[in-house]
Amino acid sequence: MKSYLYSIEMKTRDYECDAQGVVNNANYIHYLEATRHEWLQAEGFSFQKWHEEGIDVMVSGISIKYKTSLRGQEEFISCLNMRRDGARFIFDQDIYRKSDKALCASAEVSVVCVINGRLTRGDEIAGYFEKYL
Repeated sequence: MKSYLYSIEMKTRDYECDAQGVVNNANYIHYLEATRHEWLQAEGFSFQKWHEEGIDVMVSGISIKYKTSLRGQEEFISCLNMRRDGARFIFDQDIYRKSDKALCASAEVSVVCVINGRLTRGDEIAGYFEKYL
């Protein structure tokens, strides 16, 4: 595994599996989102606080490459790095099976900042992320 800004261990649940016995692809989006939220909370950031200030941080796009399937009750490590590309904040996220460190999914998640319903360049939240960029 490469070096990451943040990682968290999680476990799949049986009800996330499809007829083939593997985790349904849509659930990886949930894992990616949970990882970003856990990282934000660990760093003291709050979506709720930002929303109350009129700042909404929203996903604008997700690209996922699936590599190796996870199965029910399997432990995995979800990791992220962060960068900025103009108005977008990009989370490069990977999911690895814990037992053998096999890469299961790799994603690029684009996030934008919306103030009172209007897309901005993201400068309102850039200061929060400065040390990670």
